[in-house]
Amino acid sequence: MLQFVLMSFFAFLVGILSSMIGVGGGFMVVPMLNMVFGFSMRLAVGTSLVMVVFTAFSSTFAYVRQKRIDYRLGLVMAVGSVPGALLGASVVKLLPDKTLGAIFGIFLVAVALRMFLGSETARKKSGPRRWGWSRRIHDANGEIFEYEVNVVAGLVLSVLAGFASGLLGVGGGAVAVPVMVLVLTMPMHLAVATSMFMMIFTSVTGAASHILQGNAVFEAALMLGLGIVVGTQVGAHIARRLNVKMLQSVFAVFLVLFGIYQTVKNLF
Repeated sequence: MLQFVLMSFFAFLVGILSSMIGVGGGFMVVPMLNMVFGFSMRLAVGTSLVMVVFTAFSSTFAYVRQKRIDYRLGLVMAVGSVPGALLGASVVKLLPDKTLGAIFGIFLVAVALRMFLGSETARKKSGPRRWGWSRRIHDANGEIFEYEVNVVAGLVLSVLAGFASGLLGVGGGAVAVPVMVLVLTMPMHLAVATSMFMMIFTSVTGAASHILQGNAVFEAALMLGLGIVVGTQVGAHIARRLNVKMLQSVFAVFLVLFGIYQTVKNLF
């Protein structure tokens, strides 16, 4: 009983950070389940993805109220992330993922360095592009976001986000948010909110695949879900009050830490 209480409290803290930066929280939950509670990596990944379903729905609910989700773009990217998640979940049992995990970690650190440099200037200077959608989002505070996204690039790269989700037991936001900000030149606040919406489709797909493989402990996933639902509401409220540069810096720090963790874990 005590271990389930500890899981819920930890998930509450994870939920705060996850909702703030648009990720599922699996990057912290997977090693916690593995090293602290003795779950095998397969069970840790599968249970984490079931928990991420709670994260995605709860965070999306909070961002719906803020009116900061680009539903149209989120649905398009889900078209790529869903098959990517299925592929990633399948690869877990077919291939050793040490090399993939290390490459993924190095990739995240490189992205973080780019995030530290900022993307607002590039976004303001970019002109009309091929396959571009002009977007205009009016949020609950009356703030207006105008930007243009390359739909084809978003669709292709969303497959990578989905693959990372299914393979590593994360929500995919670690890839989706940088793609939206750096490649699609989307405002950071909207990228975080839209990432959580897109994560609903990715996490449900990946979780279902792991459940069918017997890679999930439902009692643990439920307790993690209870904690994370409360935490994500708090995190979305905090994110709303942060300016773009601060939110982007928080996300970049997360990427560095997660990237280093993935690299070290898989190389040593």
